[in-house]
Amino acid sequence: DEVITCTPDEICAAIKDTFDDTRAVSEPAGALAVAGLKKYIEREQCTNKNLVAILSGANVNFDRMRYISEVAEIGEGREVILAVTIPEEPGSFQRFCSLLGKSPITEFNYRYSRDDEAQIYVGVKVSDEPGSRKALVSDLEAEGYALMDITDDEVAKYHIRHMVGGHAPASVTDERVYRFEFPERPGALFNFLNKLGGRWNISMFHYRNHGAAEGLVLAGFDIPPESREAFDEHVTALNYSCQDVTDNPAYRFFLSEPK
Repeated sequence: DEVITCTPDEICAAIKDTFDDTRAVSEPAGALAVAGLKKYIEREQCTNKNLVAILSGANVNFDRMRYISEVAEIGEGREVILAVTIPEEPGSFQRFCSLLGKSPITEFNYRYSRDDEAQIYVGVKVSDEPGSRKALVSDLEAEGYALMDITDDEVAKYHIRHMVGGHAPASVTDERVYRFEFPERPGALFNFLNKLGGRWNISMFHYRNHGAAEGLVLAGFDIPPESREAFDEHVTALNYSCQDVTDNPAYRFFLSEPK
């Protein structure tokens, strides 16, 4: 027996593919089966074979479907998410788009923040041919663009895409950024804010309900170095899953204090 592991993005992509082919909405169990079959076929290079997948019970609601629609193309390798620096001048974005050829832009987020440079969050649709993602990045770098491929960055996909343009002001000198997960139940978000926001200044906050069992929060706090130990102890007492993502490259690029 063999276990094939699929990422959430790959499962979401399978739901989209099933709908595109049959106009039927797969439950997560069915999508997992399709994603597993596709991964097996790709790995084994199968042709002209009948394959069978076994399902288990599952369910999905429309809140979750909204999230699925956002990440489906990424899961199939058909969308690349880039953080790109372009000149802050008229015609700059037009020139950038001209280099993409027939690759359509799927998402573009930007806010003016500096006189000389602009940081853009851009999604680009690519073919599912091997190497197409790498080729796009290489072509743009060859044209002199400074960029990061953040397609696989969960902080960028779940949070940063909704927050582009909110650079920290110079007055926020000790910002630390954390990603939290907590049980999605009535009062959970209020409890989070009540326990942490009352002691430390919240400098940034993003929460979005995806219809899942866990709520996802990206939050920044202005925490002086002498107070970090107390903050860590307080977070531990909350018993929420917590990860320090202050060094996340997408956060640094779009949201931290401009250097």
